[in-house]
Amino acid sequence: MKPATVLLTGAGSPGTAALVRALHENGEREVRVVGVDMSERSVGRHLCDAFHVVRPSDDPSFVPSLLEIVDRERVDVVLPQTSHDLPPLAAARETFPVPVLVSSPETVRRSNDKAETYALLRRLGVTAPDFRRARGGAAADEAARELGYPERDVAVKPTFSSGSRGFRLLSAGADRHEQLLTNRPGVAESLRLEELVELLGDDETELLVMELAAGGERTIDGIADGRRVVLGHAKTREAMRAGLAMYFVTLADDALMELAGRIVAELEIEHFFNIQLVGEHVIEVNPRISTIVYQEDLNIPYLGVKRALGEISDAELAAYTTRVRPGRTALRYFDQLEWDA
Repeated sequence: MKPATVLLTGAGSPGTAALVRALHENGEREVRVVGVDMSERSVGRHLCDAFHVVRPSDDPSFVPSLLEIVDRERVDVVLPQTSHDLPPLAAARETFPVPVLVSSPETVRRSNDKAETYALLRRLGVTAPDFRRARGGAAADEAARELGYPERDVAVKPTFSSGSRGFRLLSAGADRHEQLLTNRPGVAESLRLEELVELLGDDETELLVMELAAGGERTIDGIADGRRVVLGHAKTREAMRAGLAMYFVTLADDALMELAGRIVAELEIEHFFNIQLVGEHVIEVNPRISTIVYQEDLNIPYLGVKRALGEISDAELAAYTTRVRPGRTALRYFDQLEWDA
């Protein structure tokens, strides 16, 4: 098969190493990966075949710079890797001369707004955390108490966030003395509500104050066509570090795949998607690629690229479902990734 060039955005993301390796080691053809990131120290500089520094995705020059790179590097497919890159790329996807693996602007907006996502899920009868929108300390205080604080711990995070950024547990039992003397630096500490109110003041950032979901973490990853899941699998998320799962085990779970199908259809997700659960609560719906458990005979990122290039039909892609093997394991980072566990 003729070589292909993939433009990968967010080339400093935690999943970059495994994703680049999957694209390179596809077993069919040469895939050249051109990484872009706003940091010149991105890991993508060392792993991709070519690398460019670009402005942040909310800068007006972001899309024009990608269009220039697409032309200069003779790119065949654009693969966004971070939630922050999705809105501008979704808005401009029709201006690119090559496929951009992103859903519509409305799908991206609804998915990125966690409060709107939770409301949609609850309308569908899908278990999702109870929540309140809040701006400023006084509103956050009222919302937390409506959800049962201080008798019940609750959680708070920005309405738009990724990678657990801004997530905090609100607990009346939070012990700052113990956190100071015992916990490692960089750990996301719990707060008392009074501390959050003081920190926020009149800050107008919209927050999601929400019921605290509890239980094991699971994820559904796959490829969708805007109406249904074409190919996907479920897995556990384990060994969390800094809000990111470090270890995964594939699952055979028809109920989770049926759940994913309902969410995909309602949000009209196209291309890659990722749905996260804590216990029975769906807490995240991401219309983008995430860390996937790779197999030598089931390389979902590469199959998504082939699909975008028109080299494989959805019917042919769906046939790969039989290759999902429960019990497959993988670690997140490049030097630990297990391909044949």
